[in-house]
Amino acid sequence: MKHFLSITDVPPKELKKLLDLAIQLKTEWREGGNKPILKGKSLALVFQKPSLRTRVSFEMGMVHLGGYAFYMSPNEIKMGGRESVADIARVLSGYVDGVMARVFDHAHILELAEHGTVPIINGLSDYNHPAQALTDVFTILEHKNKLSGLKVAYVGDGNNVARSLLFACMKLGMHFAIASPEGYQLSEADLKLGRQFSEEGATVSAGTDSITAVTDADVIYTDVWTSMGQEDEADARLAVFRP
Repeated sequence: MKHFLSITDVPPKELKKLLDLAIQLKTEWREGGNKPILKGKSLALVFQKPSLRTRVSFEMGMVHLGGYAFYMSPNEIKMGGRESVADIARVLSGYVDGVMARVFDHAHILELAEHGTVPIINGLSDYNHPAQALTDVFTILEHKNKLSGLKVAYVGDGNNVARSLLFACMKLGMHFAIASPEGYQLSEADLKLGRQFSEEGATVSAGTDSITAVTDADVIYTDVWTSMGQEDEADARLAVFRP
């Protein structure tokens, strides 16, 4: 059983194969449409945390490939409340061919994978965002025609997006520089883990100065200062990030 829970779980060679496949499928679609390689397959989209792009991306991806996706809102399931995560995993596994879940608590993704008997895709958790990181890397590849040796500078909150992007850059041979305000940085454990995945001499640098981070960068990446679920921190974050 193969799940997609974190970039850390995917070997560099497999990441490259996924990117090559994405290029192939996108080209095929533009040239007249994809082959229905997922005909008869269904994907449940479980959302604790709403997202326009995540829902549309997964739904249309299934449609393009001949499959079927259906949306399940937070009120329909109440994961970890009315329905235990283990029960949700078991029930959905009896009906669908795969589950994409977008959750607040990363432990819920891990529990879905533990009890499910179909592939589980992490559409976002508080720990990481592997689907977005893979898509971001794909966009870089489209614009730069290569990945190895590029420098990616990330300016902003050291959050789930930054964490997954760090891991993806390391595994694909890209240098990664991040600048975040004090108190909003990736942990030393995150940076150490990222360095362990370094391929082709990829390096990691972290600090608080955005100018240093973006110097000589091939790609500059930033994210919102206040993510969904952090609305009560908006004023405090604005005061820290704006300078």
